[in-house]
Amino acid sequence: MFLTEDDYIVASSTSLNVLQQCSEDKRETAERMAVEEMAGYLRSRYDVEKVFSATGDNRNDVLVMRACDIALYHLSSWLPTKMGHEIRKERYDLAIKWLEGVASGKITLDLPTVTGEDGEEDIYNPMKWGSEKKNTYLW
Repeated sequence: MFLTEDDYIVASSTSLNVLQQCSEDKRETAERMAVEEMAGYLRSRYDVEKVFSATGDNRNDVLVMRACDIALYHLSSWLPTKMGHEIRKERYDLAIKWLEGVASGKITLDLPTVTGEDGEEDIYNPMKWGSEKKNTYLW
């Protein structure tokens, strides 16, 4: 998995245990949902398979934080009393706003981009430059 239990530094181990309702399966389900939700925003430009298969220090720290925020939001929404749902909702909204900025190109991440069949990197970059082959009009 992209996330580990140690990544949840914003929640203590006791509160994480309450949020996941003493079931690691629920946390892992929320993590898969968060990763897929984030991939929907990143897939248009970044190679999400490489991004989310990274482990340890090879991961983007901000991406890990946003994935934790989204996973914790899903976990808190599954609780019967929705304990701590307000702060989780705020952090979820911030994560989605940030992802929208990434998807629109206002925020650029240091992540592997999609590579074309001919080896060209960043094929979905909205900024292209270059010119056509020079025409010579000599007959």
